[in-house]
Amino acid sequence: MFHNNKYYFHRIVSIFVLIALVVSITGCAIKVQSANLMDGIKAKTVSKKDLDEKFITQTANFSVDLFKKTVKENENSLVSPLSVLLALAMTANGANSTTKEEMEELLAGGNSIEELNEFLYSYVKQLPSEKGSKLNIANSIWFRDNENNFTVKQDFLQKNATFYNAAAYKSPFDATTTKDINLWVKNNTDGMIDEIIDNINQDAIMYLINAVVFDARWKNVYMKNNIFSGEFTAWNGTKSNVEMMNSNEILYIEDENTTGFIKNYQNDHYSFVTLLQNNDVSIEDYISSLTGEHLLSLIKNAKVANVSAQLPKFKFDYSVKMKDALIALGLENSFDPNSANFSNLGSSTNGNIYIGEVLHKSFISVDELGTKAGAVTKVDMNCGSAMGYTVKLDRPFLFVIVDNKTKIPIFLGTVMDID
Repeated sequence: MFHNNKYYFHRIVSIFVLIALVVSITGCAIKVQSANLMDGIKAKTVSKKDLDEKFITQTANFSVDLFKKTVKENENSLVSPLSVLLALAMTANGANSTTKEEMEELLAGGNSIEELNEFLYSYVKQLPSEKGSKLNIANSIWFRDNENNFTVKQDFLQKNATFYNAAAYKSPFDATTTKDINLWVKNNTDGMIDEIIDNINQDAIMYLINAVVFDARWKNVYMKNNIFSGEFTAWNGTKSNVEMMNSNEILYIEDENTTGFIKNYQNDHYSFVTLLQNNDVSIEDYISSLTGEHLLSLIKNAKVANVSAQLPKFKFDYSVKMKDALIALGLENSFDPNSANFSNLGSSTNGNIYIGEVLHKSFISVDELGTKAGAVTKVDMNCGSAMGYTVKLDRPFLFVIVDNKTKIPIFLGTVMDID
């Protein structure tokens, strides 16, 4: 549940991305047993490594490919590929055989899961978080306390504790567990999302949860005299009155099909990137042709120029099931009840462990102070120029929130209509 409290709306926030993985088994009917929550395994010390261009490009390509597969035609959309990647990477530590190879190909571009662990560890560690530009990431693993039917492997928990700082809890998977999980979610999203689960599926044996909170203030906030009444033309031609925010920016983006600008958040660690397609190019066609490599190039090669920028205030939420998208991207084996191999995660006497569904929910609000955005993903495993430019975002456009060091997307979205 997202809070519409005025206090939160006037913070500059890209609120969070949360990923929950629910692991279950084929044909299982596990009896819930009472047990106390357990503290996680202690993380081992890991040396940070340099981020190479191959991993950065691969991650950007994964981000854009996932977005292309999950964006809905003629609807506002928003996903956090970082959150999805972290959750699936934790899950991949439990994969084996063909299942592991598929996950390595999609998530790491053919590199090993072990290399992906090291890359993501180093990447997350170098993401700045300070007053005015906060980015917090938290992970947890919850598994069913039923040693007669399900045994989790300690090496799986150890890897996720070491590389993702994931806490691990042994839990009865009853109403108490539901309360505990939702409390964890609330605490790790600054109270902006207070629940991720209504009840626990009787087939569920594990949840892996990732929460990302992004709370950033514009470097140059919009003053009262920068805000005026404007008009936004939706995808279907419908016009609506909106509050437009006017500013002069200095970083201009363009290719043969789009123009845009980059607006920095406080401390210059993160940026809001806009891409407005030319009138003769549909946003659907542009997204379809976009690659992560091209997006990185666009952002990195932004030119210094005088940009008269107009950005509408907007807010919306979004929901999409990702199973079909992930299968299309190559995770066929992971979703197959018969052939999925998550033997490195644990074992069950009741059947085979596999991924059932991936649900992603998100929310964003952009106003004069900054950006507030959040996403929830639950993965259910069953059983310099003097030239002047104008960019007026008064029709459908694409936006990206990136960290300024690697330019890797943290959020991607489209604005197709404004209520």
